Amino acid sequence: MNPLGEFLRSRRGVIRPQDAGLTRYGERRRVSGLRREELAQLAGVSVSYYTRLEQGQAHNVSDEVLDAVARALQLDGDERAHLFTLARPGRTAPERAVRASSAPPALRQMLAMMPDVPAMVLSAATDVHTWNPLGHALLAWHLDKAPNMSRSVFLDPRMRELYADWPGKARSVVAYLRMAVGRYRDDRRVVGLVEELLSRSPEFAGMWAEHPVSTCETMTYDMAHPVVGTLTVNQHTLRLEEAPDLMLVTFTVEADSPSAAALRMLGGIPRRAAAPVPAQRHSVAVPS
Repeated sequence: MNPLGEFLRSRRGVIRPQDAGLTRYGERRRVSGLRREELAQLAGVSVSYYTRLEQGQAHNVSDEVLDAVARALQLDGDERAHLFTLARPGRTAPERAVRASSAPPALRQMLAMMPDVPAMVLSAATDVHTWNPLGHALLAWHLDKAPNMSRSVFLDPRMRELYADWPGKARSVVAYLRMAVGRYRDDRRVVGLVEELLSRSPEFAGMWAEHPVSTCETMTYDMAHPVVGTLTVNQHTLRLEEAPDLMLVTFTVEADSPSAAALRMLGGIPRRAAAPVPAQRHSVAVPS
């Protein structure tokens, strides 16, 4: 497996020579993207060195070289961070995610003090550790137990109906999991989830092959909720220093908007508290 090479080839393949400022003289090309020698030229490194990098055979790669490659590939901030993680896993990424068995008490108290804001605490593998009643009602009104959110997006038919732009939501899930696998490559929960989705969802497999990368910390979604109708929510994801395996995710709406009215209505509907589901464990290889 060579995740770095897969990522570099995917990004090299989507940049046209003219977009990189290279002159074409009518030559016939087998691919529309950049050749290795063209990328090496743009990055200011030798073709042999870039080839070794793409093959996963270059060690102790300097910041200067990775920055040059990132510029040549026109990577955004999330993609650049992902490149560094893949190129130097021992220096930039933990060996495995911290396995928190439950959300810290302070987080549970915070969720309890946010009755008007849908919120949840997710693991690195997007298992729901805990959520408040409004988060439950917004995202899993039909479930009694807290799910894995990534699995739900791809395998729960009701999630397709919930998101007006389901392909956009699904792609953001894949983009997050790409970064999570790079960061937590030895964590069986993260890797096992990806392997499961690759085997069970052709749509996930197709998006995974495109190598989208994003932290997805701030997203906006239009929803068609079966109970309260349409609403637009802003998703905010906060990383927790004291529990790096966990994320606090909140969903806000514009004040005095129809979406705010829909949330108030949803908050008035009684819900039974959801119990967290133990994370499934898998013994698998890291997907590329």
